[in-house]
Amino acid sequence: MAPSATLPGPGGSWLRACCALWLALHVLAGGAWDRQRMQAAAQRMGPEAMAGAQALQRAIAASSRLGEAARLGAINQFFNARIQYAEDLDTSGEQDRWDSPLELLARGAGDCEDFAIAKYFSLIAAGTPSASLRLVYVRVQRSGGTQPHMVLAWYAQPSAEPLILDNLVREVLPAAARRDLVPVFSFNAEGLWQGAGPERAGDASARLSRWREVLARARAEGFA
Repeated sequence: MAPSATLPGPGGSWLRACCALWLALHVLAGGAWDRQRMQAAAQRMGPEAMAGAQALQRAIAASSRLGEAARLGAINQFFNARIQYAEDLDTSGEQDRWDSPLELLARGAGDCEDFAIAKYFSLIAAGTPSASLRLVYVRVQRSGGTQPHMVLAWYAQPSAEPLILDNLVREVLPAAARRDLVPVFSFNAEGLWQGAGPERAGDASARLSRWREVLARARAEGFA
């Protein structure tokens, strides 16, 4: 039963206080994930997903106690160290598939979109506000030309220079230090932007079908 403002007597006051304390601790610990749902989803996927989910839960719990910069580094390192890069055709047999975090952990390999998506949901679970994170489609400049790529960006403020989490570069770096990246568009659960700037251009879930689909699968796995 949900706590009620009309609970009678001192017992009601005690119950309200306990509920308030539980809610406060839940928020302080991050709270944007459902541990039991994640475990159940991982169990259905098999032993690799279960082992990966248990490791991720430990990483989320530990990083939720860190400052923002250290948290970004911890989650970035978790996926960069644990997951091998592989093309979608090799991992799923599909031309362009976006994996949820548990799907990525079950496979043990994925491409740039999969890395960025897993870091996005894991950071939110650890307590990072979703509004400060954006998945950014970029053009990465290489010696042979440019190629499409995706990274995750963290913004201290909407107009601030973001920090970049990438599977190609192990260290979390400010955008100015990544001159090899040219932003095309960025998005999160709240919206869609041209480039990486502050002006919103629409609803990403309405315009990007793969994002809408992976949002649903990640939420079914217990992520916010």
